[in-house]
Amino acid sequence: MGTGARTADTDRLVTVTLDPNTITSINPDEVHEWRIAIFDLLEDNSFRPARVTATGPFALHMSITGNFIVLDVRHPETFQPIAAHYLSLTPFRRLIRDYFRIRDSYYDAIRSAQPFQIETVDMARRGMHNEAAELLRTRLTNKIIMDLNTARRLFTLICAVQPYASRIDESKSELPSVLFVCSMNSVRSPMAAALARQAFPGRVITRSVGVNGGKADQFVHEVMEEVGIDMSVHTPHILDELVANRFDLVITLSDDAPEAVARKGLEAGAIEAWTVEDPSLVEGNREVVLSAYRQLRDSLRKRVRERLEPLVSGGSQIH
Repeated sequence: MGTGARTADTDRLVTVTLDPNTITSINPDEVHEWRIAIFDLLEDNSFRPARVTATGPFALHMSITGNFIVLDVRHPETFQPIAAHYLSLTPFRRLIRDYFRIRDSYYDAIRSAQPFQIETVDMARRGMHNEAAELLRTRLTNKIIMDLNTARRLFTLICAVQPYASRIDESKSELPSVLFVCSMNSVRSPMAAALARQAFPGRVITRSVGVNGGKADQFVHEVMEEVGIDMSVHTPHILDELVANRFDLVITLSDDAPEAVARKGLEAGAIEAWTVEDPSLVEGNREVVLSAYRQLRDSLRKRVRERLEPLVSGGSQIH
């Protein structure tokens, strides 16, 4: 990513991901709503962080911390951080309530098939969206530059995800915490963390990082989708980005991870090294590779469940 002239091709988002630790749902309808909102935003947008030399296109990683939406702008290939902004939800509370009230009214009007009702509700919806978009642009002045249409679509995405924010304060939570670490946080560690969240929803805090930055892996998306886990929302993170430094259990999944964890100086109740094959190194046709990813998924699913069950049930983390 260089510092060349900005154009419509560079001033835009090409990837949007969601933090699975703070935006949580296992309801397929809710996840579908997120996907539609993300698709609409990516289809047509004008977006760039202000006061940075990096040119786009950009990736946006969203998380929710307390009463703030975190808009974390990154390089779309390396996921290197570019700029991050905390957006308070407080000024948007009324508009978010209006969004859901008007959305429900719109669905009711469509079901009753009364054209004048649909038109009335649609006008109210446009007015609310425009007000929200203007407020969003105002609150992000000198932080993120976007046009009105992009702001409207970003507001829709915020509305779609914020009701499902995890309100767990990780710094005060008594839930057991587990960190999975592999080379690039693209395959093994994010799969393990996602499987842990699925096995023990709301009962464990799981994070995953890599020693180095990696890229999103399409085969991971595909095989995890088969077991009802959406990995398209995953952004690879590295050890140096970790804010927390204390975990009940740290599990390394690659040869280079134990030394990196030791250098980081994490406090942990227990640290374990699991020998796990990297399916991205498997050569062969598509089915051969997919089979390797499925084998990893299934073996991790079993091992994660067996290992974390006593921890989540209140037992010792020492294995």
